[in-house]
Amino acid sequence: MEQVSTNVKWHNHAVSREQRLTLKGHRPAVLWFTGLSGSGKSTIANAVDALLHSKGCHTYLLDGDNVRHGLNGDLGFSDKDRVENIRRIGEVAKLFVDAGVVVSTAFISPFTADRKMVREMCGEGEFIEVFVDTPLEVCESRDPKGLYKKARNGEIRNFTGIDSAYEAPDAPEVHLKTDTTSIEACAQQVVDYLLSKGLIQKG
Repeated sequence: MEQVSTNVKWHNHAVSREQRLTLKGHRPAVLWFTGLSGSGKSTIANAVDALLHSKGCHTYLLDGDNVRHGLNGDLGFSDKDRVENIRRIGEVAKLFVDAGVVVSTAFISPFTADRKMVREMCGEGEFIEVFVDTPLEVCESRDPKGLYKKARNGEIRNFTGIDSAYEAPDAPEVHLKTDTTSIEACAQQVVDYLLSKGLIQKG
């Protein structure tokens, strides 16, 4: 992104990143949950957050709706605003990683280029794309907020999966099938990945 701020300087801190990581006892990461509305992103991210907390990990969960109540409350759902929504979340997630936290983000994030942008903000192995792969018909049958019905009726425009595209990940680090796997099993699959990469320890 073009830097438009002037007269600004990057300040180095007295406490280093490595010192923060040593104190926490685990590696930081961005768990980027992506999928259609109603796929189960937030539910699974919450379950993962609880599992990690029970293991003594320092975590935080950034949820799409919650963030739009504050930081991104000025953004709509046009393609341009969706890009800016993800850019801001990427920058926030990057700060959490620098603080040594395992941060989960639950956003539709429909565009491949945007997810790639956030991946490139992170260090090697720190961005973990979690594809919550749920068929559109299953998401519509759940429709917890009644959004699909409104989109089908033309009351909501630019709705992902209906009149706005969702670009599914080609090679996510974790691929979850929520129509055939329980929430608990999906959450454990994510934790098992973190264990396999040595980002967290058993306990």
